[in-house]
Amino acid sequence: MLLSPAASVAAPAAADSFRNPLLPSGPDPWVIQKDGYYYYMSTLGNRLAIRKVRNMADLARSQAVTIWTPPATGPNSASIWAPELHWIGNRWYVYYSASDKARDKAGNRHIFVLENPSADPTKGQWTDRGMVNTANPGIDATVFQVGGKWYFAYSPFIWPDSLLAIAAMKNPWTLSGETIIARPDQPWERVAGAQIVEAPQFLSGPKGDLFLIYSGGTCKSDDYGLGMLRAKPGSNPLDPKAWQKTKRPVFTKNIRAGVYAPGHAAFFTAPDGQNWIIYHANPGPNMQCTQKRSPRIQPFTFDATGVPSFGPAVGAPQALARPS
Repeated sequence: MLLSPAASVAAPAAADSFRNPLLPSGPDPWVIQKDGYYYYMSTLGNRLAIRKVRNMADLARSQAVTIWTPPATGPNSASIWAPELHWIGNRWYVYYSASDKARDKAGNRHIFVLENPSADPTKGQWTDRGMVNTANPGIDATVFQVGGKWYFAYSPFIWPDSLLAIAAMKNPWTLSGETIIARPDQPWERVAGAQIVEAPQFLSGPKGDLFLIYSGGTCKSDDYGLGMLRAKPGSNPLDPKAWQKTKRPVFTKNIRAGVYAPGHAAFFTAPDGQNWIIYHANPGPNMQCTQKRSPRIQPFTFDATGVPSFGPAVGAPQALARPS
C-alpha cells in the first residue's frame, strides 16, 4: 500500500529518516534504478557525471564519477544541461542539452546523446552518437516506452515560446513524426517576461493513464512549478488531441517549508512499491536559476481516479522516512 505524504513523514526514527535537500546543489535532477542501485545525474554545466547509490537518502555519501567532458569548440561545447540516463536495448544512453559556446543562446541549443554497452554506467566506454534529429532547437529531453514503443519528448524553442513536443524513436538518436502537444497558454506559464513549458517527464498511472509532468513559468520566478498533461489509456502519444492539460500547477512553492521554485521533476519507485518524486528547488526567495537549486525527494500517491497527488513540497524543517 502506498502511504500518503503526511503519513510517511510522521515522526520517523532518526536513524531511518533524512531531510531535504539531498545535496547543496543539483539542478535538473534525474534518477534511474537498475540491479539494486540508483544512478543519479544533474546539471553541472561543464561536464556529465553519475552518482551510484543503494538508497537515495544516502546520495550525499556517494561519489560523482565524471563520464564525459565537452569539446573545446563545436555545437555541444557549452551549457551542458539536464542529463538523463536511460537503459535501452541492453545499452546505456545519456541524453543532454548543449550549445555552441560561440553562440550560446536559446535558439542554438540542441539535444545530444552518448552510448555505453557496459552494465555499469559509471564504467566502460561512452561513445558520442551526436545530435538527436529534433525538428527544432530545444532542451530537456526524456524518453519512455509505451505499448512496446519508445517515445522521445523535449522542450523545443520556437520564438518566443518554449513548448512541449513528442516524437517516435527509430533508434536512440533518430526520431520521426515529431508533434507539438502543449504550449504555454496558461497565465502561470507566462511570467517574468517568459512563456515556458519545459522539462517533460512521463509517468504511468495505476489505471492505465499516461501523464506528462512538466515545469512551467521560468526558474527566474519563485512561482516556477509543475504542470500536468493526461492521456487516457490506449491513446496515441503523438496525437496532440490525446493530451488534456490541467490548467493550474500541480506542485508549487511552500514558503513555510522554505521551498521556492520547485521544478524539473522525475520519478522512481522504491523496492516496497512506494512512489517518489525527485525535483530541484531553491531554499530561499529570489535565487533564480543558479547552481544553488538543490535536489529533493518525497513520496507521492495516486488518488482514487488514478491521478498523481504530490502533496506540499517538503523542506528541511521536516524529517522524512527513508525510502526502503
